[in-house]
Amino acid sequence: MSENLTLTKTTIVLHWLVGLTIITLIAVGLYMSEYEVWDLYPIHKSIGMILFVFILYRFIRRMKRGWPQPVGQYKGYEIILSKVVHWVLIIGTILFPISGMISSGAGGHGLSIFGLELLASNYDASGEAIALNSALADLGHETHEILGTVMIVVISLHILAALKHHFIDKDNTLKRMLGK
Repeated sequence: MSENLTLTKTTIVLHWLVGLTIITLIAVGLYMSEYEVWDLYPIHKSIGMILFVFILYRFIRRMKRGWPQPVGQYKGYEIILSKVVHWVLIIGTILFPISGMISSGAGGHGLSIFGLELLASNYDASGEAIALNSALADLGHETHEILGTVMIVVISLHILAALKHHFIDKDNTLKRMLGK
């Protein structure tokens, strides 16, 4: 069953928590890879894995409750584009951390959350990671990078659409997501 025109506080909090954290992690990920700041990886991975719990909870809620109803009448192409963007966002938020965990875990870098080891790292005497499965690590890495680009595009479209709703359509879409 779909939510009506009002959103629950939980829906709003999960939207902003996941959205803003994903945007921050993308920015940190770009910074890390551009400037080779490897010291940020443990923080990036820890926050990503913790966020994954909220992402799964949000996904389950969305599948059980359905998508929120639009606040107004829109053109057919807007409805289709909205559905595509929302599906890409929700699937992307699931695949993004999974691909990162696969890249790190299969690549021999291990998985830990702020020092709590979930999967041991596999380093040789010189400090180089020994992949547990190179093909899987590469697949995870490539998927993570591609999803980064896809998510930047789709999040940008999502933000632009919210601004369009607010300033051009003058409807309550953005106000609803702000809990007003």
